[in-house]
Amino acid sequence: MGVQHIDVSATTTAPAAAVYALLRDGASWPGWSPLGSFELESPGEDGGESVGAVRVFRTGRTTSRERIVELVPDRRLSYVLLSGLAIKDYRADIDLTERPDGTTIRWHSSFRAKVPGMGGLYRRTLTKFIQQCADGLAQHAAARLTP
Repeated sequence: MGVQHIDVSATTTAPAAAVYALLRDGASWPGWSPLGSFELESPGEDGGESVGAVRVFRTGRTTSRERIVELVPDRRLSYVLLSGLAIKDYRADIDLTERPDGTTIRWHSSFRAKVPGMGGLYRRTLTKFIQQCADGLAQHAAARLTP
């Protein structure tokens, strides 16, 4: 079973700090993504949503559990999937690159399908979902700057 890769991006007029603040706040995700709800299952090493935190997102009948594995203030949030989808070894890195006119959001991930032959289907489905997340994050961050 081969490794599948997803790489999407979006741009926003918001500064990287504003985008990063939304990424760090799991409770904000249902407001700008297709996710239905958020719960902090366990805090991270430094409390709250720090490295090691386990976040639970529910959408319809799907519940995914994710652990934050890397945080670089205003530049990167990375997480791994612990359970919830028929994939394994899932890791996502959300990189923020600030530019004079805003921020580029690059959301890239890799995984393996648990079921042989299903990697392509999961990649196509997740690519669409993650693009919606990146676009929603970009739009929401920009809208928060507008009085």
